[in-house]
Amino acid sequence: MKQSDQVRASLDKQPHEVASMFDGVAQRYDITNTVISAGQDRYWRWATRRALALRPGERVLDLAAGTGVSTVELGKSGAWCVATDFSQGMLAAGRFRQVPMVAGDAMALPFADDSFDAVTISFGLRNVADIDVALREMLRVTKPGGRLVVSEFSTPVFAPFRTVYMEYLMKALPRVARAVSSNPDAYVYLAESIRAWPNQRRLARRIADAGWGSVQWRDLTGGVVALHRAYKLA
Repeated sequence: MKQSDQVRASLDKQPHEVASMFDGVAQRYDITNTVISAGQDRYWRWATRRALALRPGERVLDLAAGTGVSTVELGKSGAWCVATDFSQGMLAAGRFRQVPMVAGDAMALPFADDSFDAVTISFGLRNVADIDVALREMLRVTKPGGRLVVSEFSTPVFAPFRTVYMEYLMKALPRVARAVSSNPDAYVYLAESIRAWPNQRRLARRIADAGWGSVQWRDLTGGVVALHRAYKLA
C-alpha cells in the first residue's frame, strides 16, 4: 500500500474507515502487535482461552479475529472455532492458518440465534461504532447458559504505572509502529482509542446493560488489558 493510500480511522469509528484501516495493516499486523506489546500478546491470548474454559466439541465464535491467530489459540482446547472479522484484508492475510473464516460485522452477525456455546472478542470491541448493539448481537448468537469473554485494553490500576503507560501509548507506540507497521498512522488511532475507552467498571456495566449476567473482570499486565467474563442466563 502506498503512503498516499493509507487510512487512519477517526474516533467516531465509521465501519468503512475502520475496515479499510485494518486492511492496510493486515500483512504485518501480527508481528507489529508482538513488538508493541513486548510479547505480551501471546500471554493475553492464552489467558483468554483459559477464561473461556472451553471443552472439546463446543462451538466458539472468535469475533474481530483478524488473521486468525487468536482462533488458533482457542482451537487448542478441542473446541470448534470460527474466525469472524469485517476486514477482508485481515481474513485474507490469515488464510494460511486454515481455520474456518467468515466475513461479518459485529453489529449484524451472520449467524442464527443460539448458535454458539461461547463468544469472544479480543481487542475489537473498542473499534465497533456501537458497542451496545454488538454486545446484544453477541448475546443473540450465544446459547442459553453460554459465556462471553471480552479481552480489551483497559486502565492500569497502579497510578504511577498508569502515567508511564499513557506516555508510552501517546509517544513511544507511534514511533515503534513506524519501524514495523505497514500503516503507522493506524497506531495513532490505536493509542487514541485506548485512551478514550471506558475503564473496567464502566465496561462491566455496559456488558450487563446489554443483557449479560454475572459480569466479572480480571486484570492482566497490571490492568493494561482486562478480561471481562459474562453469561447468557436465559
